[in-house]
Amino acid sequence: MYFGTNKINDKWSLHTEAQFRHYNIGLNGQQLLLRTGINRHLSKNSILTMGYGWIKTSPEDKRDIAAFTYEHRIFQQYILRNKLKRLNFEHRFRLEERWVEANYSTRTRYRIFLAIPIDNKKIMYNTWFFAFYDEIFINISDSPFDQNRLYFAFGYQYRPNANIQMGYLKHHVGNTGYDRLQLAITYNLDFSKKKRTPEVQNQ
Repeated sequence: MYFGTNKINDKWSLHTEAQFRHYNIGLNGQQLLLRTGINRHLSKNSILTMGYGWIKTSPEDKRDIAAFTYEHRIFQQYILRNKLKRLNFEHRFRLEERWVEANYSTRTRYRIFLAIPIDNKKIMYNTWFFAFYDEIFINISDSPFDQNRLYFAFGYQYRPNANIQMGYLKHHVGNTGYDRLQLAITYNLDFSKKKRTPEVQNQ
């Protein structure tokens, strides 16, 4: 996975994201997700976003072309960050309007993310950290529960604007559970003339 928050100025930035998901490690591509959006920074710790996502989902049998599905997704989200001593919290509230082939649906998502520096009091560059999040997906329909994602990882902030995370995701979709390995890279470009303030970035 790749994530970027690309600064335009003090109030605006561009979100960029690409995720490649597989049935097996490095084999049998299952899903490609591309997402972008425009961020409005209300404050240092408060961000509004509106964006668009395109998702291609493949069947396990690649010969079954008719089983490929394509999704167009519009989303709105609000991120709020706060800190308690060494604990760095991030709350993300997201609303999604989804068009999967000819089917339309709407769902909400809430994620709480926690990052804890391991060898420093703050997460800056050359810092190892522990990351955790839990995210629940709720359909706006007669069957509200959609899925839940529970994530644990170790991360390394190797530059002020870049980090890498390797972790484990327990993914429940309905009554089915999946075990996932995840590798995430965050790299934030700065298109403004001002220097970037180091901060933790996550998926």
